[in-house]
Amino acid sequence: MPPDVTFNAITGFRLVTAAPERLAGFYRAIGFEVGEAIPIPMEEMGALGLRGGGARRTMTLGPSRVDLDVFDHPGRGYPTGATACDPIFQHLALVTDDAGAAWRKAREAGATPISREGPVRLPMSAGGVTAVKFRDPEGHPLEFLQFPRGSDADWSGKGMLGIDHSAICVADVAASERFYLGHGLGAGKQSLNHGPTQVALDGLDDVEVDVVPMIPSKRPPHVELLGYRLPAGVAGGWLAPNDVAATRIVWRSPQEALLRDPDGHLHQFTR
Repeated sequence: MPPDVTFNAITGFRLVTAAPERLAGFYRAIGFEVGEAIPIPMEEMGALGLRGGGARRTMTLGPSRVDLDVFDHPGRGYPTGATACDPIFQHLALVTDDAGAAWRKAREAGATPISREGPVRLPMSAGGVTAVKFRDPEGHPLEFLQFPRGSDADWSGKGMLGIDHSAICVADVAASERFYLGHGLGAGKQSLNHGPTQVALDGLDDVEVDVVPMIPSKRPPHVELLGYRLPAGVAGGWLAPNDVAATRIVWRSPQEALLRDPDGHLHQFTR
């Protein structure tokens, strides 16, 4: 990676899709504004190491941006059976003032649950947020996040507000923290989440997970490291940039580059 490329500000996220019209309809139904399809620049295709071309739909949710990318030469679909503790797992946390209402709308639009009991309120040691995890119709994990009123200065208002963070599962929290600190992010307050509400949220048994926010100089959004002590995740190998599960975090940069973290998660630097 060029030495002057650092984690400065997240400009958006990119999801890979094999069914762009269907997926665009889902995100429109839960509150995103969806643009028209445009070609992906060939310079970017080269930086991704992909042949052929591709098309992109840009979606916005408040100040946040998510692109839906479809490629002429598609990769693998989202793996069946992947769980919330597997290294492949990476979700976007969508902020709302009413997680229950947002979840009902998502279910009607075709979401499938990860959480066992719908939205759950986590204890104050985990921020006191109300949250529910689920998948879009192609398998990408998402989370609705409702902060206690007045607890987060970044988010206020009604309805769907924006993206607070992207959470990624990591095998070694300390190694990942060193990696992100070395590329310019700061570490937020770490917590160990466990107990019945975390079990319900993740749809897993006997959960113990270290949560470490990694904060850029300009936020939101930020990156959140999830290190599952229990249960153990199942590694599935690194993803190719055209695989449906290969979500990219996009950073502002003077040049095009692609970087993987120690677990293979993709970071795209772009003009």
